[in-house]
Amino acid sequence: MPTILLIRGWRLFFYTNERNEPPHIHARKGDAECKFWLLVNEFDIAEAQAYNMSPADTRQIRKIIFEHFDYIVGEYQAVHGGQNE
Repeated sequence: MPTILLIRGWRLFFYTNERNEPPHIHARKGDAECKFWLLVNEFDIAEAQAYNMSPADTRQIRKIIFEHFDYIVGEYQAVHGGQNE
């Protein structure tokens, strides 16, 4: 489970055994955790799941993902061999 970013207490990471899913990123901060689909062609994201996330947490992690979108997509493709783009 490679960690690709540590920002403002958020750890953004992938699981390497999720090759059958579309591109996505997991994030965890304290007991809050979420997963967002990376809609590469639309330069957008969609919440896949969330646990213990406040509205402020959701706003903050969405902003972080958008600020680093190209980097996250590139790392996802590097880890997963360009699959599920």
